[in-house]
Amino acid sequence: MKLSEIRGTGVALVTPFKHNGQIDFHALEKIIQHVIEGGISNIVSLGTTGETPTLSHEEKKDIIKFTIEKVNSRVPVIVGIGGNNTQEIIHCMETYPLDKTLAILSVSPYYSKPSTEGLYQHYKTISQAAPKPVILYNVPSRTGRNIPAEITLRLAKDLENIVAIKEASGDMVQCMHIIKHKPEDFTVVSGDDMLAMPQIACGMEGVISVAANYMAQDMSKMIHAALESRFEMARELHFTMMKGFELMFAENNPAGIKAFLSAAGLCNNHLRLPVVPVSEPLMKQIKEYIKTYGS
Repeated sequence: MKLSEIRGTGVALVTPFKHNGQIDFHALEKIIQHVIEGGISNIVSLGTTGETPTLSHEEKKDIIKFTIEKVNSRVPVIVGIGGNNTQEIIHCMETYPLDKTLAILSVSPYYSKPSTEGLYQHYKTISQAAPKPVILYNVPSRTGRNIPAEITLRLAKDLENIVAIKEASGDMVQCMHIIKHKPEDFTVVSGDDMLAMPQIACGMEGVISVAANYMAQDMSKMIHAALESRFEMARELHFTMMKGFELMFAENNPAGIKAFLSAAGLCNNHLRLPVVPVSEPLMKQIKEYIKTYGS
């Protein structure tokens, strides 16, 4: 089952917080409007960038409802539901308000370090219970376990409801194996802002971006140009944003992108522990970069 809406520039939304640690829904609405006006193709709610490990189930439900309401069908909404407890994921899929969402993005099990067969059975079980199409999310730098290309391809071929993967392994050879051997109706998108443009040159169909929270317009333009094989323009945009990418991920995600958004006046620079704001020297560099960005 091909989901064409996954193609293009997705954005993994941050979760803004107030001084008292509560969710800042006013700021979230501003960011949603900012990214949609910037031309993004879809929104991912409750991804890693949304600090989901620190959110309660009720907060997650509230964020989904609010995001769907404010997006108002202008772009598709994808919801992140993943973890290392397969049955808990199924429970969340059954109880979260997913009716008006496009798909579920499910990060591979972290900390548990399952075998490759364990990864397969985990996703097979999720797929069979999922009320929406499932997008795999491979980010071994966070989970401690890579999803090998052969497991991704096995899942793509065996399970009709597994429709795509967000690949953030950083392993270009692994990515090329997936792209070369995948079923025609299976979509591969990048999970790495710095590699998205060259990965599209290899055959990926888009990105789920952190940077697009701030750089929505340029990320959208770069991805569209790359998808249309206009790589001179795509390269120019990539190099314009490259220093920004480096600063965003220098210490932590989402601390980096929240520093950018706070400096731009889109939200406060508040995070939930154990994540803390970026250091003062990095914040100074970010503010200096923002002054010159786009000029």
